[in-house]
Amino acid sequence: MPGFTNALLILAAVVLVVIRQTKPQRMTRSKRWWLVPAVLAYAAVTDSGLVDTRHETASITLLACEVLVGLLMGVAWARTSRVWTEQDGSVWTRGTKATAGVWVVGMAARLGLMGMGLLIGIHQASGALLLALAASLLVRAGLLELRAQGLRPAPALAGGVR
Repeated sequence: MPGFTNALLILAAVVLVVIRQTKPQRMTRSKRWWLVPAVLAYAAVTDSGLVDTRHETASITLLACEVLVGLLMGVAWARTSRVWTEQDGSVWTRGTKATAGVWVVGMAARLGLMGMGLLIGIHQASGALLLALAASLLVRAGLLELRAQGLRPAPALAGGVR
């Protein structure tokens, strides 16, 4: 995927995430919580510049670190998000001030990794950022879904209790 298209995809994903974090979001029982991260991961792995072939080992190590930061950011993001149940039984979530701190620390860590890569001559395309963002979103969504399941009332059995 061309760099400009990846940049637009990254920007759109970040804007969507930030907007969704600033206001309460109702958590539905959707089975497609993994779809956006899957699309981002697909875009990342089909990016021809994901690994710098001139510095393959160092590039793969840097990519692994980038994904690890993404995973850790997803865990911290989910842990700092508030999840609650309304009187009607619906489950809601919203980012907190600590969530904003997670974003700042995560972005600083990613910039640090990019800087290290530049210092040692590794060319990283936008696919690495897409993959890390996909990892963050996937872990966050999965953990929030697990938290929500614990808060939702059990579904009633059809035909009554036996």
